[in-house]
Amino acid sequence: MSDYDSVSADVETEEEIPEDHPRYQDLLTRHRIEAGVEKGITHLQGMHAEGRGSAFDYLLGEETIPSADEAERAAAAHLLLADRPVLSINGNVAALVPGEMTALADAVDADLEVNLFNRTPDRIEAIAEHLREHGADDVKGLEADARIPNLDHKRAKVDADGIYEADVVLVPLEDGDRAEALDEMGKTEIVIDLNPLSRSPQVADVPVVDNIIRAVPTITEHARELADADETALRAIVEDFDRERALEAAEERIRSGDL
Repeated sequence: MSDYDSVSADVETEEEIPEDHPRYQDLLTRHRIEAGVEKGITHLQGMHAEGRGSAFDYLLGEETIPSADEAERAAAAHLLLADRPVLSINGNVAALVPGEMTALADAVDADLEVNLFNRTPDRIEAIAEHLREHGADDVKGLEADARIPNLDHKRAKVDADGIYEADVVLVPLEDGDRAEALDEMGKTEIVIDLNPLSRSPQVADVPVVDNIIRAVPTITEHARELADADETALRAIVEDFDRERALEAAEERIRSGDL
């Protein structure tokens, strides 16, 4: 029996997961995804995606490496500089960090917008309500009155006054096709993804190779620290960030096995 099985067999709530367990964060994310499926906000395919991410996080040492922290600081600076920042929410994001995304939106004055691959009216509304339960005042994505060009399927549907008009978009746990399509629209993209070789971080202006449950609170912390910084200071942070170096550092950590 694995460590996970020995704990999960008896654990029913998030609060009952022992924080001193060596795989605490992994257990936490699995529990939240399972709860999200039960609540109707996470698609079953999200469980597979979470398992894949968990493997990469294990290889990263289940910690925020220095290059990821630099990316998170650059992400905060981009969001603070933005005229129309939007934080994109899919099922896994809603399940894993609903309150954290709401806190980040408040810190950088950004909109929250639900965008799904497996989109249904009931699921959109369930996610929006879940975000409201975690402090969100306004949630976009229900109108879906615009489309991302050169992208088929329901995932192309966005709000005209949301992602479509945004200048900076945080797209955590994003699929590669949509990340590429948003890049073609000229958006500044911040992507959170544990696989530095996947298409989403490869096309991102700021690839954050970190677990979303660590990354979002860290971006928020940086945003609060930088809240009083002037535009010159924020632009210096943006310009100093080296996306290629960040991707290389993450790949090196994974390949080296140096945990």
